Amino acid sequence: MNIYINPTTEELAALLCRPTREASELNTTVSVVLQDIKQRGDAAVREYEEKFDMVRLTNLAVTEAEMLAAEETIGEELKEAIRLAHRNIKRFHEAQRFDGEHIQVADGVECWQKSVAIERVGLYIPGGTAPLFSTVLMLATPAKIAGCRDIVLCTPPSRDGSVNPAILVAARTAGVSRIYKIGGVQAIGAMAYGTESVPKVYKIFGPGNQFVMCAKQQVSLHDVAIDMPAGPSEVEVLADETSNPSFVAADLLSQAEHGPDSQVLLVCKSVETAQAVAAEVERQLSFLPRKEIAEQALLHSKAIVVRDDREMLDITNRYAPEHLIIETANYMELSEKIVNAGSVFLGSLTPESAGDYASGTNHTLPTNGYAVAYSGVNLDSFCRKITFQHIKPEGIRAIGRAVELMAEAEGLEAHRNAMTLRMKGIRCCKEGHKE
Repeated sequence: MNIYINPTTEELAALLCRPTREASELNTTVSVVLQDIKQRGDAAVREYEEKFDMVRLTNLAVTEAEMLAAEETIGEELKEAIRLAHRNIKRFHEAQRFDGEHIQVADGVECWQKSVAIERVGLYIPGGTAPLFSTVLMLATPAKIAGCRDIVLCTPPSRDGSVNPAILVAARTAGVSRIYKIGGVQAIGAMAYGTESVPKVYKIFGPGNQFVMCAKQQVSLHDVAIDMPAGPSEVEVLADETSNPSFVAADLLSQAEHGPDSQVLLVCKSVETAQAVAAEVERQLSFLPRKEIAEQALLHSKAIVVRDDREMLDITNRYAPEHLIIETANYMELSEKIVNAGSVFLGSLTPESAGDYASGTNHTLPTNGYAVAYSGVNLDSFCRKITFQHIKPEGIRAIGRAVELMAEAEGLEAHRNAMTLRMKGIRCCKEGHKE
């Protein structure tokens, strides 16, 4: 890791930049695939599966026989780990249920909100070298709690046409409705537009490589909602002289092994701490099966030494990390001043991997600085809030004239007239009642 000591404001701006990539060629490639799937449906999906995932498929849907085989393949220990994680995720997200109050905003004017589930959602689950079956739990569990009627999942198959059995077991545990053997851009296109096999969904969730993320952003312009814009995964760790360098190094490497474009950032208050962590990173790196991937990520990762807590917090809230781990002695005090982060992990015994799997919080989080404006996936991500209002005669009398005046001021005569007619109507009713 490169160590930077007390950088200037200008230097800091460059240090906190995320890795960038040329987007024009990527956008063109993705657009071509999406348009082909939109026009030709299943036939195009099968062709791209053969081209990109190296597998020839006759049936895109996972069968019940494959689901049962996956149950037999997975060991009982892993099954119990999946069930434990599911219980914790379910418990945490159930606590997010919304009950809309009926509010009397004025005499005779009642307003309220109702939370309604998105009827059909699509989940994308990466496969390949890191089949993220934990993401199945993170997305399908709140979708099921919310009441989504149809939960569609796409994941890339292996070259033999099979799907990772842990993904299938997690999907059944969390209540997924249907599963398809489709990866990459073709999966996003199939869910966004619908094909002969795959139903069109109303919102797409899930992580992926640069092609998947580009596809999600393109289809979100006109065809379907998405969970959030996103980039490569990232973690920031705050450390001090009390931090355990081996813990800090392990936390940094746990994100670095995600992909070569992942970013890890250490912010601490002494050169000695930075050097101790950097040495431990090198030591632990040598034992990792994904060493080459982590090494590439570390090339654009940094350790920044600052003077005090204030600078530490300024950097953090400016960087807006996807994951923030505070391993300082005063972690609770610092946590109260965090305003931009996806998910925060407090103390030396709370690794980011706990949140990735089994603590209960959701690991689908805003990256690339989007934490300044976006939340991570939660129960509300799978719902819409519909507002209702009911006005009685006394309500017309309470707000009617204000509505008329405001509509007139905006030059919207039909708006004004809709209220004026009602005001006249209740006056007539009142006068007729008196007679």
